[in-house]
Amino acid sequence: MAEMYNPPGLTLPYYFLYYKFPGKMVATSGGGAEIWRFSGETGGWEPRNDIADDILHGTTQEVSVLTPEEFVQRTERARGRYLQGEGPVYALYDTIRALEETADAENRRLTDRERLLVEGLRRRTYVMFETVLQQQGDPAADPTLAA
Repeated sequence: MAEMYNPPGLTLPYYFLYYKFPGKMVATSGGGAEIWRFSGETGGWEPRNDIADDILHGTTQEVSVLTPEEFVQRTERARGRYLQGEGPVYALYDTIRALEETADAENRRLTDRERLLVEGLRRRTYVMFETVLQQQGDPAADPTLAA
């Protein structure tokens, strides 16, 4: 992936939602930047330098800035929604889904305790999923973000 120019004054890494999918702009070793966006097919990261103008100059309808914690939570919400599989990470996604579905069926929000549990589980699944991506060679994987 070709690196792009890193505009002055932009602090990297930069986390965002782009049309409801999480993404990140990260520094490269050469002083430039790369943009990666969540893939709903794999749960990994797709190179997307082509959306740089939208990310840097888009409207709030297109782009929302995220904190690192919000980025982790949004990424795991998307993974839990779009991916299916076997193994420990998917069992945790099922647990989160069950908590949310129970609250929906009871026509209520998650309790504070449930919300904290979901947030903690998502931090854990983020580390688990990103570790596997990193082991598979995904250059944008970063399990340390939620560790």
